[in-house]
Amino acid sequence: MYIWRSGRNLMKPLLELMEKKVVPITMPGIHETFYPYLVKELKAFDNPKILEIGSGHGAFTQRLWEDGYDVTASDLYPENFFFDQLSCHKVDLREDMPFDAASFDMVIAVEVMEHVHDHEMFFRECGRILKKGGRLIFSTPNILSLKSRIRFLFSGFFYTFKALDHQRNDGLQHVSSLTINQYENLGLRNGLKLADISIDKLQNTSLIYFIPLYPVIRIYCLIKKIDSSIHNKRLHLLGRILFMNFMKN
Repeated sequence: MYIWRSGRNLMKPLLELMEKKVVPITMPGIHETFYPYLVKELKAFDNPKILEIGSGHGAFTQRLWEDGYDVTASDLYPENFFFDQLSCHKVDLREDMPFDAASFDMVIAVEVMEHVHDHEMFFRECGRILKKGGRLIFSTPNILSLKSRIRFLFSGFFYTFKALDHQRNDGLQHVSSLTINQYENLGLRNGLKLADISIDKLQNTSLIYFIPLYPVIRIYCLIKKIDSSIHNKRLHLLGRILFMNFMKN
């Protein structure tokens, strides 16, 4: 009994150290594709000031900081931010952000939008704190992919979404599934113009569905007089994760 208790006591600090490791908490590979996309956009600015929304443990923050960027971290749970070179501001996206107007060149959010309850508030606050010409860039699961559409057809849930636990209110569940058209509308209402859309990678399952289903989609949209370019471009149908890039007017 004494040996077991000692072992447990010795393991506790080790487990705590492991828990505080700065690691990505997104789906595998997103940081590796989002980062070069972001760096390409940052080249338009001299010494850009960056706000990261939803910094998590600080893995993406650390990458930006180590490359010399002026980055401010923020999260609903700043106590879970483990990159010790920077502090993390508490930001509740249901409230005003604790930052001055026109104080950032770039606001980024990696895999955050699907957790947001009030997108109107989010876009309004981003429009407020961004400088003129500043960018809001975020990644989010692509619910328009063919894989997601088939999943919704048979289950009623989009890709990466599932039935909500109504007892949870920790901000970690996927609660919001918006389309490109809806995001664009939110941006326009808050002074942010959609400048670019990209993806992290092609989705193998969607590629399998593409050949038989794409002609059907085009014909359906033609018959129903729906602009198929809004949500049915190759990028929309095949991408796994969307990168959405907005510019402040």
